[in-house]
Amino acid sequence: MRYKILLHNPINSAVEVDLTGQISADSVGHRIISGVGGQIDFIRGAALSPGGKPIIAMTSRSAKGHPKIVSELKPGAGVVTTRAHAHYIITEYGVADLFGKTLKERADALISISHPEDRERLEKEWKEQVSNAVY
Repeated sequence: MRYKILLHNPINSAVEVDLTGQISADSVGHRIISGVGGQIDFIRGAALSPGGKPIIAMTSRSAKGHPKIVSELKPGAGVVTTRAHAHYIITEYGVADLFGKTLKERADALISISHPEDRERLEKEWKEQVSNAVY
C-alpha cells in the first residue's frame, strides 16, 4: 500500500528576516551555520498546494538577545528564501502576512511582530533606508 503525504503548512525557521521579507536561514553574515536545506522547496510547495500556507516561525531575538528581524541582513548573509516567496512570519508577538504586500506594508507588518524594544530603532532605520533609496 502506498501513502501520499501532503504537507500544506510546513513550518521552517530563520536566522534573520529583513524588513522587506528576505529570509536568511543558513548563515550569520559570512559564517555558514548549516548545510543547504530545503526551505525554499517547502515554501514553494506549500504556496502551490490548495490551502497551503508557508510559515516561518521564530523568536524575535536570538538566544544571545540579538534581533532576528533586522532592517538589513548582515553583510554576507545568504538569502535562502526571497521576499517574493515569503508569506507568513510568526514570532511570539504575532503574525506578519507578507505575501502580495508593498515593501512599506511588509516593513510595518514585520516591525509589529519584532521585539518591542527593537521597534523604534527599526522604524527609524526603515525611514532612513527609504529616504536614501535611489530610483
